[in-house]
Amino acid sequence: MSIQRTSTSFPPLNPQWKYDVFLSFRGNDTRKAFTDHLYTALEHQGIITFRDDPELQKGGAISPELFAAVEESRFALIVLSKNYASSTWCLDEIVRILECMKARETVLPIFYDVDPSDVRKQTGSFREAFANHEERFRNDKEKVRSWRYALTEVASFSGWNSKEWYESKLIKDIVEVIWTKLQPTSCSYAENLVGIHSRLQQLNFLLGVGLDDVRFIGIWGMGGIGKTTMVRVVYERIAREYEFSFLLTDVRNSVEKSGLLNLQKQLLFGIWTKKADISDLHDGATIIRRLLGHKKVLIVLDDVNHSSHLKYLAGSQEWFGSGSRVLITTRNEHLLIEHGVERRLKAEELNDDDSLQLFSWKAFKRGYPEEDFIALSKSVINYAKGLPLALEVLGSFLHGRDLSEWKSALKKLGRVCNLEIFDILKISYNDLDSEEKKIFLDIACFFNGQDKDRVTEVLNSCDVSAIIGIKVLMERSLLTVSHGRLRMHDLLQEMGREIVHRESPNEPGRCSRLWLLEDIKHVLTNNTGTEAIEGIFVDSTESEVKVDMNRKSFSMMNKLRYLKINNGNLPKGLEYLPNSLRIVDWTRYPLKSLPLHFNPQKLLELCLCHSCINHFRIGTEVYYNYCIILISLYTQFLEYLMEKTHLLFLFNLHPIIAN
Repeated sequence: MSIQRTSTSFPPLNPQWKYDVFLSFRGNDTRKAFTDHLYTALEHQGIITFRDDPELQKGGAISPELFAAVEESRFALIVLSKNYASSTWCLDEIVRILECMKARETVLPIFYDVDPSDVRKQTGSFREAFANHEERFRNDKEKVRSWRYALTEVASFSGWNSKEWYESKLIKDIVEVIWTKLQPTSCSYAENLVGIHSRLQQLNFLLGVGLDDVRFIGIWGMGGIGKTTMVRVVYERIAREYEFSFLLTDVRNSVEKSGLLNLQKQLLFGIWTKKADISDLHDGATIIRRLLGHKKVLIVLDDVNHSSHLKYLAGSQEWFGSGSRVLITTRNEHLLIEHGVERRLKAEELNDDDSLQLFSWKAFKRGYPEEDFIALSKSVINYAKGLPLALEVLGSFLHGRDLSEWKSALKKLGRVCNLEIFDILKISYNDLDSEEKKIFLDIACFFNGQDKDRVTEVLNSCDVSAIIGIKVLMERSLLTVSHGRLRMHDLLQEMGREIVHRESPNEPGRCSRLWLLEDIKHVLTNNTGTEAIEGIFVDSTESEVKVDMNRKSFSMMNKLRYLKINNGNLPKGLEYLPNSLRIVDWTRYPLKSLPLHFNPQKLLELCLCHSCINHFRIGTEVYYNYCIILISLYTQFLEYLMEKTHLLFLFNLHPIIAN
């Protein structure tokens, strides 16, 4: 027996049901007492209930609006009180209810201060009412017979006898029964969810349903990974086992729109008989703790992104009674750690089989692809990398399109970012501070898949706190480490690169990072680079492509930190390289020396593999503290360095003065 409160109501599965419950009662008997309390409890539970307005009854005969409401209701609750049968309105209503609902077995009687046998046999107060009807309708005996038959039928149904209950418990039980009966139709959320059972195995273990301890369970992972789906399914399955249950969806967005105080009021709305007129968060937290401290409750806080959400909505285990469970979803694992949530589960990507099945349900409305689309479907699976959001968005977009449209759409994958996917993933990026954003974009554009320690060293040389920055990205599901290498989901990398592209969509020379060969050729050939550029990386697989450069190509790039390029052609030489550089990796550097005034104080790596250099000079007196310069040159140049004792630098980190 429980009353549950949810911040969202589930829509009826069948669109013919406008109402969950039609409430039939004798107004003079119960309108301002029992029926009013029952109606309020149903509404608080999120059960859509029709209660007739006294204005509708002024005409005497049952109105068309009331007939329609009966037809559009899933269940009927009939409050049979002492004077119920004295109302021809109520009797016509009950006849109509039986016509619409008897076959569905959705009529539920409540015998309120009357004996069910009096209703069944029309004795007691019902005898007097029908004596009056027999006299009044002596020329329409069939109508009276239909009323008698309806009451006899309803009295045979299973229901509640108020004499056996305390009224508050009676109302709670009625609401619980209705809620339970609505579950198969209104809460079909878990049906046909691909891979959901395997994903919930660990969560079910952490929940420990039935145990008396109070548990906080955190589910974390990147955006679109399916965290909300998981907790919705769990909520539907176990909510009825708790005295109170609350599903607060999209906490982040709710707080941004209406404030955390309003969310506290929503939580209190389902458990407090008086209006939750709280003035500040501390008052709200105190009241929540006082009201729920001895209750077995289930609370789901979905998409939490700030510690205050947990502090003021679910402060600690002491806030809740024995057996309570608090489920929290977030993109930021550290929020869970900070709040002391020891039971944490990372939501993982779907495997290829489940990915194909989920995509097929969206694209073909069945669990497998059509034969002509198998290869194309697998291309989408490879692109989505197990992210349910991407599979659902792309599957829905491709549904009903022909083969040529599929091929055209798939050409855009990886080249043009899907806006719906981009917007959801970017929420995590927006939560980062400026330094964390810089680290994220550097990894997305340049360092994905590279050794963590090496990348950390490179980033540290750029005056950022790389160790904590990388840790934050990992906690926020934006980065993982596998076998010592940084790994970023392909769609997160695509999102990061799209952010950079949007800095200047029409002129790459104003973007902070360049990685596409065509953009780099455009900037270096046309000398359109600006101080916005912080990194230029050409993939080594494109090393055979020549890039023609202007001798002043780098003259405006005074914030350039990374330069990795292959086959840079400099027919007129090179006038300038920025002193801001931390990495210079120039395969087949075509000149015999570096620019005369190149004086990089924070240079970390210098790699001139297969270059033509034979005269090496960096400034006139350059000191490198605790840094390593890697120089890979032709054998003859290595011999030249040995002759000049320059290899001493590689080991002792002494200053270089090369002549």
